Amino acid sequence: MSIVGIGPGDLSLFSQKALDALQQCEIIVGYKTYIELLGDLVENKEIVSSGMTQEIKRASYAIDKAMEGRSVSIISSGDPGIYGMAGIVLELLDEKAYEKIDVEIIPAISSAFACASLLGAPLVHDFVVISLSDLLTEWGVIEKRIRLAAEGDFVIVFYNPKSKKRVAPINNAWNILMKYKPPQTPVGIVRNAYRKGEVVELTNLENMLKSDKIDMFATIIVGNSNTFVRDNYMITPRGYILPSNRDE
Repeated sequence: MSIVGIGPGDLSLFSQKALDALQQCEIIVGYKTYIELLGDLVENKEIVSSGMTQEIKRASYAIDKAMEGRSVSIISSGDPGIYGMAGIVLELLDEKAYEKIDVEIIPAISSAFACASLLGAPLVHDFVVISLSDLLTEWGVIEKRIRLAAEGDFVIVFYNPKSKKRVAPINNAWNILMKYKPPQTPVGIVRNAYRKGEVVELTNLENMLKSDKIDMFATIIVGNSNTFVRDNYMITPRGYILPSNRDE
């Protein structure tokens, strides 16, 4: 059984290993929106798709089919080991399954890295990734992580910043950040990275919440105290001593 990262979903960004796994398997299991991104790769395959919050059901089905000796690929957006399906599958495997199933985890481009590439180079120095979804993590824990990351002057990547029902977390996060970071701190907002409807927006912390692009399809990158914007590129310097005149 393979757990395949599909990155942002753009076929041109798939690794050869991911393509091979999807082409060679009998069954592809995944979230229906991500299945649709696979295009011709689903031809002549048994497809099992379901909606949001059905991750355990999908993982269990994939394991059951693998136990039957079927060749199964379960897909995960971004990298399967970063907020992805790898953890769920490995947690669900019992001792008998571990003995019978060979599991291969195929890495891919995470949302943080895809979005960073569109913004410039905001993650060149230390950074943290925090999901603002409190469905599986208590808000008190999330709030503490935001505060400590801001206090530590990390670049911060926010996943799942806002949904129709979940508006408070991004507002609360902003209030915390404003206590520790200057209002002019650069902020990058990327929606639908490398997909149809892609939007890349550069702003600053003070004006971040004025953006109408923040939803579940967006990723937000908040700079550290040294991050700056030049020629529409968001840059976090590593600390190299650069020559004053590059033409010398």
